[in-house]
Amino acid sequence: MKIFLLGFMGAGKSYWGKQLADHWQLPFYDLDDVIVAAEEMAISDIFATKGEDYFREKESMLLRELSRQEHFLISCGGGTPCFQDNMDFMNEKGTTIWLNPSLETMVERLQRKKSKRPLIQDLDDEDLLDFVEKKLAERRPFYEQSRHIISSDNISLDTFTQNIEHA
Repeated sequence: MKIFLLGFMGAGKSYWGKQLADHWQLPFYDLDDVIVAAEEMAISDIFATKGEDYFREKESMLLRELSRQEHFLISCGGGTPCFQDNMDFMNEKGTTIWLNPSLETMVERLQRKKSKRPLIQDLDDEDLLDFVEKKLAERRPFYEQSRHIISSDNISLDTFTQNIEHA
């Protein structure tokens, strides 16, 4: 099994990635955490000191490196599918799953953890909603290329096993 979890910030990629990797007994990688470890600096610092282009190249390189394994589950960063032909690569190499909860659910989750997310930490609640709507609209054409789309606010382990194991 080679699984890529995709979706916007607050979609639940890290949470479900850990649950599913455990359930399917797969090695689990949170791509953002892998980048932070490789660079020995926070993502916000990478963006600030080396720029987004550098970050996206590193992200793409590490995605391809991790994908050489026989089995894995990778929770990708929200922007991963949108750069460097990553979406085509992931669809070629494994199973892509787009976690697509409602806008309200994602915004509510992000409001609770704003301080941990440099991209949104300075936004008030109204600006946060606008930001998520705008960014999601930009990324949607990439996310929609996923092999499986889970559009629900109330997903469970069964949701995944029914969608993926019976596909």
